[in-house]
Amino acid sequence: MRQAGWPGDFEIQAVQAEGMGGARRSALKMRDDDAPGPITPGMRRLGSKDRARPAGRTSQRLTHLDDKGAARMVDVADKLATVREAVAECVVRMTPETIEAVRAGTAKGDALQVARVAGIMAAKRTPDLIPLCHPLPLSSVAVDFDFVEAGVRVTTRVRVTGQTGVEMEALTAAAVAGLTLIDMTKGVERGVYLEGVRLLEKSGGRSGTWKRKP
Repeated sequence: MRQAGWPGDFEIQAVQAEGMGGARRSALKMRDDDAPGPITPGMRRLGSKDRARPAGRTSQRLTHLDDKGAARMVDVADKLATVREAVAECVVRMTPETIEAVRAGTAKGDALQVARVAGIMAAKRTPDLIPLCHPLPLSSVAVDFDFVEAGVRVTTRVRVTGQTGVEMEALTAAAVAGLTLIDMTKGVERGVYLEGVRLLEKSGGRSGTWKRKP
């Protein structure tokens, strides 16, 4: 109900609730009037859940929660199987001396090759680590390394023909490859650390292509 003296930019609906001991309490539900689309019954968030979104923009709604807030696996049965790809990265920070040890080979062996295999295995086991991820028949997983200033950059690329994307698989591969590098080098330097685990791009599916801006 709109009341005199209240800001005109919001519609506020008072919801009365019976509290403990018979106390009356109220909660306010607010919606931005400037957002396109009408208010729909049962709306619980800003804006209209039915409004169209620009291509590549994600939903404001957490898709892994149902209407009651319980965790769920997203039903992808109605989606078309398309070629989907995702690229992710992280950086393992270390001193120049540790970088030289990685180049030459650590006491545990070839650090980069062990980290590469770990990243590939992690991508394939992502549903075992991230509870609501779908098991996917991955087509390919690539893990590459570049020596950068004060560290090693890990880049992963994962590809599948399926009904859902492989962003989490690419991110998991990057993170686990980076952690494996830490394990391979911690005997040389205790302060090695991981940073910047992030998605760089994805393609395929209904939302199309997305790339992180430089």
